[in-house]
Amino acid sequence: MQIITHKTQHEAPSLSDAPAEQLLVFIQKHPRLLILTGAGMSTDSGIPDYRDARGEWKQKQPVQHQAFMSSLAVRQRYWARSLPGWQVIRDAQPNESHHALVDLELKGHINLLITQNVDRLHQKAGSQNVIDLHGRSDQVICMTCDYKTDRNSLHRQAAKLNPLFAELSAEAAPDGDANVEMDFSSFEVPDCPKCGGILKPDVVFFGDNVPKARVHHCLDTLKASDGLLVIGSSLMVLFWL
Repeated sequence: MQIITHKTQHEAPSLSDAPAEQLLVFIQKHPRLLILTGAGMSTDSGIPDYRDARGEWKQKQPVQHQAFMSSLAVRQRYWARSLPGWQVIRDAQPNESHHALVDLELKGHINLLITQNVDRLHQKAGSQNVIDLHGRSDQVICMTCDYKTDRNSLHRQAAKLNPLFAELSAEAAPDGDANVEMDFSSFEVPDCPKCGGILKPDVVFFGDNVPKARVHHCLDTLKASDGLLVIGSSLMVLFWL
C-alpha cells in the first residue's frame, strides 16, 4: 500500500509540471485507488477551510457535539449564524478538482471516494461511489426519533420564526457557519415536528464519532485498494486509518 498526498491549487497544473507527472505515474502504478478528500478540495468553490498550510486553526474550533446537545444557547447561536452561513454551501458549485475525480472514476481508477467534507460537491459534479465520512450538511436529523428533513426547509422555517435574524449578513465560516457575534438569546430554534426533539445537521460534529459501519466499510475498501490518494486534507483528524 502506498500513500500520496496532493494539494489542490487555484490553477490546475500542466502535465509538464513535476508534481503532476508524479501523480500520473502514481495512478498508473496503482490503478485501484481509494481517494480521500478534505476541506482544501472545496476552497476553490468558495467554501472556507479550517486550517492553514501548517495545520493550525484559522479561527475558533467549530461547535462541539456535546455542547450542541446540552445547551440551548449553543443551538441558538449555531442556527442563527447558519442563516447567512448555510447559503455559501447551498449555492457552491463543483470546481475543476471535483470534475477531475469524476473523470478518474469513469476511467475505472477509483475503488471508493471518501470525503471529509459535508458539502456534497462530489455528488454535484457526478461522482457516484462516494462515502460522506462526516455526513451531509444538506439534511437535518432529529436526535431522538431519526426524523429527517431538507436543510433548506428548516432554514425557511427558522427565518420565518426569526425575521430579525433572517436579514443577517456575515462572512462565511466552514460547514455552513458564519462569523457573527451578537445576542442570540431571543432566537427561536425549530424543534422536531414529530416528537419535539433536537434537530441537528446530519453531520458528525467535533467530539462525536463516525458511525462504525461507515468506518469499517472505508477500511475494508482501503485494504482492497492499490494505493491511497489524499487531496486537500491536513490529515489532522484522520484518526480512523
